[in-house]
Amino acid sequence: MKISEIRELSTSDLIERIDTERTMLTRMRLNNAITPLDNPQKIKQAKKTIARLLTELRQRELNKEIK
Repeated sequence: MKISEIRELSTSDLIERIDTERTMLTRMRLNNAITPLDNPQKIKQAKKTIARLLTELRQRELNKEIK
């Protein structure tokens, strides 16, 4: 997910997306433990996506405090 797409999301959508991404990451990790994934880089990409989402959420929180 690109940062431009993340910025277009509302705050509630952003929180919802973080939850779904975390759930998907947990499932990928469990599946990878049982049978290796075809592309293990998907775990790395999911972690980065979660970090991007959390960063955007934090920036919005900080901007609220300043205003």
